[in-house]
Amino acid sequence: MVFGRLLPREGNFFELFNQHGQHIAEGARSFLAMVQDYGNVAERERHANAVGASERAADKITAEVHRLLHRTFITPLDRDQIHRLINAMDDVLDLLQDTSEVMSLYDLQSLSEDVVRLSEISVRCCERVQNVLAMLPKLKTAAVAEAVLQTCGEIDQLESDADRVMRSAMSRLFREEPDTRQLIKLKAVYEHLESISDRCEDVANLVEGIVLENS
Repeated sequence: MVFGRLLPREGNFFELFNQHGQHIAEGARSFLAMVQDYGNVAERERHANAVGASERAADKITAEVHRLLHRTFITPLDRDQIHRLINAMDDVLDLLQDTSEVMSLYDLQSLSEDVVRLSEISVRCCERVQNVLAMLPKLKTAAVAEAVLQTCGEIDQLESDADRVMRSAMSRLFREEPDTRQLIKLKAVYEHLESISDRCEDVANLVEGIVLENS
């Protein structure tokens, strides 16, 4: 009995999830600001640096969650659920930074309106991811569990919206873009942006499973 009381319990997983979610939303908003200010090189670089800062801060939280998993005997959720969830969250910010870097490496000088639309959807997805993560500690409350499931449904819908926007953007790109190099660059950006909503949906699916098992 004494041994059981001495074992590390719980940790601060929920707080780390919440902090990571905040970085996801902040990184997404910085990315959208970069896209909206793309014609201003100084502002573009400032926002791109902010995306990178969010990604690095989130990486530290991911590493801390992994360390806690090794040190904590009793966790608030299934250990595999925690591991898969934090990795899925990390993938979201990795993609935001990757997309920012692709724009820089490809030396994109201008963006289409479809990039802006996909970026706006990405922000809405990421903000909803932040919302569901903040509610995880109170899943035992029926109203909270219902709100989480509703928000996860909204993420699923936004992912479908991103699919639709990307298909339309690709069709327009191949019909109307005369510069082959610009076509290749924008195609890569569209695919990266659509993948952000996919990764947000991965997080939503994992959270839905957690809700069903723990509420």
